Amino acid sequence: MTFKTLDDMGDLMGKRVLVREDLNVPMADGRVTDDTRLRAAAPTLLELADRGAKVLVLAHFGRPKGERRADMSLKAVVPAFAEVLGRPVEFIDDCAGDAVGISVASLPNGSITVLENTRFYAGEEKNDAALIVEMAKLGDLYVNDAFSAAHRAHVSTEGLAHALPAYAGRSMEAELVALEKALGSPEKPVAAVVGGAKVSSKLDVLRHLVARVDHLIIGGGMANTFLAARGVDVGKSLCEHDLTGTAEEILDAADAAGCTIHLPYDVVVSKEFAANPPSLRTCNVHEVAADEMILDVGPAAVEALADVLKTCRTLVWNGPMGAFETVPFDKATVALAATAAALTKEGSLVSVAGGGDTVAALNHAGVAGDFSFVSTAGGAFLEWMEGRVLPGVAALEA
Repeated sequence: MTFKTLDDMGDLMGKRVLVREDLNVPMADGRVTDDTRLRAAAPTLLELADRGAKVLVLAHFGRPKGERRADMSLKAVVPAFAEVLGRPVEFIDDCAGDAVGISVASLPNGSITVLENTRFYAGEEKNDAALIVEMAKLGDLYVNDAFSAAHRAHVSTEGLAHALPAYAGRSMEAELVALEKALGSPEKPVAAVVGGAKVSSKLDVLRHLVARVDHLIIGGGMANTFLAARGVDVGKSLCEHDLTGTAEEILDAADAAGCTIHLPYDVVVSKEFAANPPSLRTCNVHEVAADEMILDVGPAAVEALADVLKTCRTLVWNGPMGAFETVPFDKATVALAATAAALTKEGSLVSVAGGGDTVAALNHAGVAGDFSFVSTAGGAFLEWMEGRVLPGVAALEA
């Protein structure tokens, strides 16, 4: 797709620029506990401000469902945001209406101002035409820099892009360029790692990927459902036995598309799910006892999967290989992530990863910084992997 970026905006001195960011950050006791999203917003906001624009930040916080709630005001985010940006950040306690327009008019050029939670208006999530008009009055230009909210057709994520000249911010631009390299027009062969607990949560992802990638590596609890579909007794393992028929359909679709699905042939099992349990052992998938559960991919399978990655040029990763939060069931995720990171660093692999658990797993492995791109988006990244059109992205197409 083609889209306009900040490079296409021309002279911004004195222009009012509405910028959609994701400021839905975790908080405790009134303080931001993780400023990742604030840091991601910084490059776009600072560039616009340095070019003389009046920067007006639109964002949501929590799910107030169209009601004003003091505990979901974006005012609480402003101090941490100012610290991240290294300059003052103003706050206006509304995001639509004449009073906001008057306040915006008095702001100096080069200022950065956070407007109140867009979801305080019920019309936000309904993409209400009247609210689009009201919000659009506040700006001359619109920038969407929140890929993580791009799967929502809301006023601030999609509607405004049709009411004002629209551009992708630096964070959005980086996401779209990375995703295009990963699945849009990737260098082949392409591998995808899809992990997580349940097949049911990623059925559309798996169906879409088998027609797009050369190698599909399935890990986590969902691998057990595929093993069961192939006649393996997975004991007490997490398994959606009612979906084995669906798993068979995906396996057949992969065969028809020339996609190789990789399932573990050795696994790490235990009779209990606990850190370093005494019943821990590694075995062939056909040797899992009735009272054991599969909690990670075994070392032989991981070594074989590493060899697969060495033959590929592009990797998309979503979800862990095992129950990585609990030692020692993190070994497969850490080992395969380390291989992907090493191949990326040597320049032989483009690696794109995304999703909350994935980011946590790669950070746990200490290699997130070595991947080509790591998206912090959850639902939007998953819907992109499903092949869906993301409204907030489609609205930016030039």
